[in-house]
This record gives sequence, structure tokens and C-alpha cells, in this order.
Amino acid sequence: MENHPQAQVQQASLQDPDQYWGHYASLLHWDTPYSKVLTLDPASSSPVSYTWFKDGRLNTCYNAIDRHVLAGRGKQVAVYYDSPLNKEKRQITYLELLDQVQTCAGVIASHGIKKGDTVLIYMPMVPEALISMLACARLGVTHSVVFGGFAPLEIQKRIHDSKPKLIIGGSCGIEVNKTVPYKEMLDKAIDMSDHKPAHRIIFQRDAGRVSLDSSRGDLDWHDEMQRIRSAGKQFKECVAVESQHPLYILYTSGTTGLPKGVVRDNGGHATQTLATMRNLFGAHPGDVVFCASDVGWVVGHSFICYGPLLLGCSTVLYEGKPVGTPDAGAFFRIIQEYKVSTWYTAPTALRAIRRVDPEATLSAQYDLRSLRGLYLAGERSDTGTIAHFQKVIGGKPVVDNYWSTESGSPITGACQGLVDDHGTKVPPIAIRLGSAGMAMPGYDIRVLADPEETSTGYRLKELGPSTFGNIVIRLPLPPSALTTLWYNAAGFQKSYLSRFPGYFDTGDAGIIDEDGYVHVMSRTDDIMQVAGHRLSTGSVEQILAEHPAISECCVVPLSDKLKGQVPMGLVVLKFGVKEKEEDIVKETVQMVRQNLGAIANYNQTHIIRRLPKTRSGKILRRTIRDIIAGKTLENKQLVIPATIEDPTVLNELEEAISNLGLVGNDGEAGKVDDTVKDLKAKL
Repeated sequence: MENHPQAQVQQASLQDPDQYWGHYASLLHWDTPYSKVLTLDPASSSPVSYTWFKDGRLNTCYNAIDRHVLAGRGKQVAVYYDSPLNKEKRQITYLELLDQVQTCAGVIASHGIKKGDTVLIYMPMVPEALISMLACARLGVTHSVVFGGFAPLEIQKRIHDSKPKLIIGGSCGIEVNKTVPYKEMLDKAIDMSDHKPAHRIIFQRDAGRVSLDSSRGDLDWHDEMQRIRSAGKQFKECVAVESQHPLYILYTSGTTGLPKGVVRDNGGHATQTLATMRNLFGAHPGDVVFCASDVGWVVGHSFICYGPLLLGCSTVLYEGKPVGTPDAGAFFRIIQEYKVSTWYTAPTALRAIRRVDPEATLSAQYDLRSLRGLYLAGERSDTGTIAHFQKVIGGKPVVDNYWSTESGSPITGACQGLVDDHGTKVPPIAIRLGSAGMAMPGYDIRVLADPEETSTGYRLKELGPSTFGNIVIRLPLPPSALTTLWYNAAGFQKSYLSRFPGYFDTGDAGIIDEDGYVHVMSRTDDIMQVAGHRLSTGSVEQILAEHPAISECCVVPLSDKLKGQVPMGLVVLKFGVKEKEEDIVKETVQMVRQNLGAIANYNQTHIIRRLPKTRSGKILRRTIRDIIAGKTLENKQLVIPATIEDPTVLNELEEAISNLGLVGNDGEAGKVDDTVKDLKAKL
């Protein structure tokens, strides 16, 4: 793998991080230059004994807006807003964005909010969400964006943990057939919380205007913006902050049910996000980037808001769905209309498009020649979907990449714009279906076995090529990665660093093949013990997804008295499938046996109408396992996930699993005990 130029650059970035990251940091404006790119401090008592860009001071908002205006790009469109749900389109130039951000920053500052404070943002997909984020960054205020539509309890948890001095919210969100009452849910969350911010600034939408209660601290967004404009109190300066100063807090799920506040700093985030825009996407200033995500997720933070603006691109803010607004050609209309060069989305969105439009007749109606590449993240990308959309976009690269809220930028990928130390463009690696590409610069990825207990502690063993195990990243992590959790250093240590000392535990499992391609197969809690063999649910899902009739699939373990656990597949068919269901079931069983072998002990495929998913498209596997374990909505043991797209699917799933006779056959109950292990040994 070290022979490929991408691998060579990645190795060079590990051997000389000062030179590699120093180059990209030099593309930013620093109010105070950093003394050193990477400072190691082995004597530190902190879980992370290193610092990026020590002593440096900068402002992320300045680098995302002011810098480009001063360079003469003020008339370029910064944000294309396109909302088929609200039937609205807007174009905001860099100069107009600067004015709105300065005004919003003036609003926030007028309420006594300053560097070191936090502001919670709970807004739909509207430009005012980006404006609020950038205004906070301008002031050195740490923002925490809560995904729109979260239920009151989840909002309350984030209010309790981040303790914002101000909340910026929307009156409502808009879905295909309904409005989501943001303000109502926000009110309930604040009523439940011990922490009561003095003010809430509400952006009113015509689709769901609400009454504002001044006694509760409610203020109108438009009134506040006009107040600052009339008084000439726009915040035109930018507050320079330390490189390590937190830009934002973004909450991710915790195993205890309490969200974990991932902290992203300013200097490292700006440097690596800018590098990713150039290296992974091959993007240039003036390009149009369409990231079909939500600003409430890390992908939206990086590739709707900060990444495109730091590079001087135009970003498309899309409030709509891949299908149904109005049809499965929606994304392709965006690409044609705005001449998109970089398109980023989730595999689930592509599967939804393909399910409705399997022959790609809708996409064929649009001119996609501006597109240079399609990038996927959020769920494992099955090979059938990638191959299909490679044809749809005319043979352009479809690049799977793997990352997380914690990493802040892609960990793996196939770089389309990487250059070496001499400034020469590196040829992209070949797309290898089923993998998420090779390690990105800055990431030292290893695959380790489970720790072995010895008399002196735990021993770590690195596994060879194509050997399945735990995916970890050797410390130090690159600049964009988290270095702690919000006021929870102990939780950071426990969650990520304690199991494999010296490494960051991704919580994922997979292999690195002989050529250095990384294959992420599943979460570590989705590993099955089948007759003493460790198998990932993802390896079976990858095979099922290749069946031409299957749109989506999920594999979960069932208990087995002899084998401990066996895999079971739940599949959703594409629209218009004429093949008999019993034939599809037989074919999937045969496919797994042929491709994975009899060792998988796979003999159960069940066809259902829908799978439960989050609003960002991730299948809720844990919820499926809970229903199989006998947890129901009626007995109140089944917890409705806060991020679920449509809760009504749970009633359907409960009924389907009950009718299939699967209740009580939970794979957790089938963990292999010593008796079964002994029996297997004899066999």
C-alpha cells in the first residue's frame, strides 16, 4: 500500500506532520502565528498529550467570509438556498453574507454574549441557521447546533449540558406533509430544564408562525436584526481566539443514553477542513458544493457550512428530500440548476432514489456534466448502489469515505485532488467496491484484536492484512479530531482511549486488505459469534444488497442453542419487483452461502415493508434488536429513538416481527457461554 502515491503522502503526513499541516495552515489568516504545528507533551496528565498550532490565534468566520470579500470575491454567490418544501429560492453573495453575519453577531453581542459563552441553535434548513453559526464564530462564542425536530427531552439534555446563555430557534420545520412545531418543542425543553437562558430569538416562518411571549424572553429574529441595523451596531470586527478555543459542540449518542458533547476547536478544524476540501474533493474556489445533509449533523457542519466557505466555494443549502419533493429527480435538478461540481450524500438517499427510479429515467433528464464526483458517508455503501450511480453520473468517481462526529473529517477516502510535497497532483486510487478507500493524510489506521489480559495488564495485538478486528487510530489524532468531551474529560478517556491505550477506539470493526484499502464492516457491538467465529453483520448485508430486487437490508443476530448466534436478514424490496418473494428468499440464502460460506449459517431472510431509520438515513439496528428481544411500545420498554424519521414504522415492525415468530429470539441472549464453547471444541 505504501507504493501508491496517496499512501506515500499519508505516510509523509505522519512522519512530518509539521510540514504537511503547516502547508494548509498557511493558507488561512492567523492573527497571531502559531509557535509550532504539533507539540507533544508526554508528561501531560491530560488524556491527549499533544497540541495543534500552539500559541496561534485566528477567527474561523474571518477565514470563511471576510478573507474572500477582501480578496475581491464579494459578488460571488456564497449560499444557494433551495427549498421545494417552502417553495423558496435565494442567492446570497459573500458580501451579503458578511452583512447578515455582522448584523446577527451584533444581535448576539447586544445580549451580553461574549467569547467563552455558548449559544444553542435549533433551526430548520434555512440560511439563518448558517448565519447564526458564523455569527457565533465571529464573536468567539461556541455554538451547539441541535438537529431540527429533536424531541423536547433530547433538546433539554443538550441545554443542560452546554448551558447556553442564548438560544436561536425557528418557529417550525417543514416536512412533506406536515410542519414540525420547533418553538413548541423548544418551550417544553426549557420548561424541563434547570438551566433557563434569558432570551430565545425565534426566526418566524410563514408555514408555521407562532406567538412570542416576552415574559419568557422570546424575541423576533427580524425585529432583532432590524434593531441592530437601525442602531448601526453590526459587529464588524472578528474576535481572534486561541487555536484550541472551541468553535462548536456537537452531540453524539452515548451508550448511557446521555449525549456526548464532541468539542471541535478553531485552528485544527479550519486547517483540516480546508485540506479535505482540496484533497478529497479536488475542489477549488468558485466551485459549487452540494452536500445533501443537515446542518445539525457533522457532515452539515463540515460540508454545508464551514468547508465550502473556508475554500471560497458556493454551497447549496437544500431543504427537501431525495424523493417526494417532487420526485426522485430532485437531487439531479439541483446539480443541473446550480452547476454542482461536488455532490455529497448518504447511501440511504441513493438507495431511496434507486428504489423509486430503478432505471434512472428521471436522472437522465438532467445535464450532469458539471459534476466531477459523488461522495458518500453515513452508512456502509453497498457495491450495487455505487456501480449503479457511477453509470448515472456518466462514469465520474463515486467515492465512499468513512468518518464520524468525533473525527470531524473523513478518515478514509479516495483523494481526487491530493498533491505531493512538490505540488504535483497525485493520481487517485482506483475505486474498490466494498471498501471506503485508503487512509486519509493524518490518520494512522490499524486493526487490533481484542485486548488480551496478562499478568501485567492488557496486551495489544495488531492483526495482519484482511484479518477482521477492531478499527483504531494511533495517537496523535489529526487536527480536526476531538481532544475531549464538553466538561467530561473522564468520559472521553473511558469512551475512546481506555480499551486500546495509545489508540483512539472508533467503535467500528473491519479489515485493511493487502493493498491498504479499509473495509468498515460494522459497529463492534454488531459482531456476531457464530459457532465460535466472529462475523460482522455488515459482511452479510453487503451480500444481500447485491440482489437486484433488494432496496435496503439489515442483518441482526438471533440466538441459537448450539451455534450461539446466527444471522437473520430483514429486507425491503424495490418498487415494482415482479419476482416471487419465496424465490427472492431462496436466492439470498444461496448468495450468502456462495459468497461467505456455510460458516455464516445463514438461512433466514424476511421481507418487510420498511426499516426504521434516522432522519440522516442510518438504519436503527439497535431498535430492531430491542423489538426482537420483546421490548414494545405498549410495555414502554421500547424507547423511541430521538432521531427516528418516522415513529409509525415501529408499530409496523412490531407486528411484522411478531407474525414472523421472532420475538424473544434476541441474539444478545445467544452469546456463547462456556458450555457451548466446550461443545464446539469437541465438534
